[in-house]
Amino acid sequence: MYPEELNYHKEHTWVKKEGNEALIGITKYAVEQLGEILFVEMPDEDDDIEKGEEFGVVESSKVASDLIAPISGELLEINEDVEDDPDLLSEAPYDSWIIKVKIEDEEEFESLLESKDYKAQLD
Repeated sequence: MYPEELNYHKEHTWVKKEGNEALIGITKYAVEQLGEILFVEMPDEDDDIEKGEEFGVVESSKVASDLIAPISGELLEINEDVEDDPDLLSEAPYDSWIIKVKIEDEEEFESLLESKDYKAQLD
């Protein structure tokens, strides 16, 4: 349910490190809490992403929820597929990243949770 190759943030986002870049998305738990996802507000292409700060909003049939950045980085890309079809997050939350960033501080990964620790936080 929570892939071991990913790192997790307490605000229900995940990070997949790929060299000096990282993909960021939302967890299955977040998707389950949100319900049907209707819209994803993406950051502007030239935004810098700051750990602990909002980088977008997910709107569902139940609520609008801020997306909180698990790490800091220079925004490289937004996932236009998710922007065009937010339901992809519900269908495959770990394949449907939201943004790609250039990692600014490797040490920020130390504060992220491993799969087992994220799962324990939810129990």
